[in-house]
Amino acid sequence: MSVIPDKAETAQVPAADGTLRILRYLAGRPAPVAASAIARELGLPRSTVYHLLSTLSAHGFVLHLSEERRWGLGTSAFELAGGYARQQPLARLGRTLVGALSDRLGESAHLAVMSGGDVLYIVEERAPRRPALVTEVGVRLPAHLTASGRAMLAVLPREQVRALYPNASAFPDRTGRGPRTPGELRELLREVRARGFAVEDSEIADGLRSVGAAVRDHSGWPVAAVAVTWGGDDVDEQQLAESVKETAALLESRLKR
Repeated sequence: MSVIPDKAETAQVPAADGTLRILRYLAGRPAPVAASAIARELGLPRSTVYHLLSTLSAHGFVLHLSEERRWGLGTSAFELAGGYARQQPLARLGRTLVGALSDRLGESAHLAVMSGGDVLYIVEERAPRRPALVTEVGVRLPAHLTASGRAMLAVLPREQVRALYPNASAFPDRTGRGPRTPGELRELLREVRARGFAVEDSEIADGLRSVGAAVRDHSGWPVAAVAVTWGGDDVDEQQLAESVKETAALLESRLKR
């Protein structure tokens, strides 16, 4: 017996219907949009849209960029997306690919998703006889300090990055390295976009380095990142990065099928 409500049933809960339509609309936009555009595109009264946006904002599902007078998805929406990804195709498909990447390179590899200002590791493949890592499934680390997080932040709309890192207090530190201000992070992310992959050197743990590449969905949104971590200087960083990018691209293609 179907549990999907028909249109008549949906009409009985207009607030829920409007809320879900707004979230779906924002998820499909490449950047935050004005409330007036939401009302116009969805055919909803402006007053209703503003009330729903205020409620969603209070719970972290949307964020208001006051200077631009626009609205975008908030961190709670990312939490929901990350939960689905962990339970469904992302971890399942990524596990095989990340395992193959680790075997091929002889280094530890992992798959992570954004969770607010952190990355959350959902797949971890440890290479034998390699340095111990602080990452494992379920561990959270500051996104701005990791190759995985930087790869995803570099793809996010700049407005979303500003919302996550509004001032210096949003930059936790682990080893005394890494960006500490919004300006430093902007410059770092420009370098990531120009290079085509993200790097991290001893910013999570002394002596450990990583390279990472983002995995995007059909709309270009960064749903995850693939990364490889190693110790020492006796590796070809560019070669590792190319392998990581190939794995991320392969996972992208499988998620879009």
